[in-house]
Amino acid sequence: MSAFVAPFEVRSRLADQAYQVRFSHLWNAIATRHSDTIDAKFLVDGKGVIVGVSHVGMRHFREQSGRELTDRETSYVAADYLRERLEQEDERPIYDVSPADVQRIVASMGLR
Repeated sequence: MSAFVAPFEVRSRLADQAYQVRFSHLWNAIATRHSDTIDAKFLVDGKGVIVGVSHVGMRHFREQSGRELTDRETSYVAADYLRERLEQEDERPIYDVSPADVQRIVASMGLR
């Protein structure tokens, strides 16, 4: 799965900070975090970071498009959200992508 999202760099919009990001893997977070998300793990400058993509947001996509988001597409949604947060220097160990953010990112990616 680590080939889903190629390694990328994020530059902060606030300071001269550059983050090196590598995708690790996806897993269903209902069992591990008791969260209604699919979790994507990334390494940001070597530190583990979790981005939880809302199942509700994914369900809205399915209802609108008639298909499920693939694992790869879900990893792209998580990567885009993480990129946005890091550009603002919002560094955390865990992020949760809201249903509205899932819909916004999916639309910006042109997924149908």
